Amino acid sequence: MFGKKKNKKEDAPAAEAEGVAPPADGEGAEGEAPAKKKMSGKTLILFIVLPAVLVLGGGGAAAYMLFFQGGGAEQHAEADTGHAKGKGGGHGEEGAEGEAVAGPNGTMITYGEDVVFVALPEMLVNITGPDGRPAFLKLKLTLEAPDEAAVTALTEHVPRVSDQFNGFLREMRTEDLAGSAGAYRLRLELLRRVNLTIAPAQINAVLIEEMLVQ
Repeated sequence: MFGKKKNKKEDAPAAEAEGVAPPADGEGAEGEAPAKKKMSGKTLILFIVLPAVLVLGGGGAAAYMLFFQGGGAEQHAEADTGHAKGKGGGHGEEGAEGEAVAGPNGTMITYGEDVVFVALPEMLVNITGPDGRPAFLKLKLTLEAPDEAAVTALTEHVPRVSDQFNGFLREMRTEDLAGSAGAYRLRLELLRRVNLTIAPAQINAVLIEEMLVQ
């Protein structure tokens, strides 16, 4: 009996010297439970945090793709808009297809799909009426141009074109303008004169928007 007590007392200082506290009665069984609880908490955190990180990473990648793809679409849209505005340059401001814009020398320019329409300033000319009495001819003409070169030549020479037209119209009589045949001959004569004036550029046709004889 004395030998067993002595061994226990000798073991205690040895354990304290090694820095290990002697276990108390029942502490071994209870100490394992907190360790298991702590391990379960770490495992739970890993299962919550890792999926969240993966979800956020996937969302960030999706946001990156949406943002930069959207920005690229806007840039393409702006480039397309700039290209549409610059179509048929050479006259400053231009409207969209079918929209009339002001041109040089009082003209109005309308861009069609394959042609350009140039409306000339309204013309009012003295002509010879029935029995030699004076009459007035009011004309609104639109010229059909095939390309930008013809438009440029025409708009630059509007004063000369108007002079040619006025000189020809003053020699006309009211009966010369009667019926569809009269209007057809008028268009042909005006077309011939405008093409001579702006040569080598050429106009496709002369369109009579309004013709009024008083």
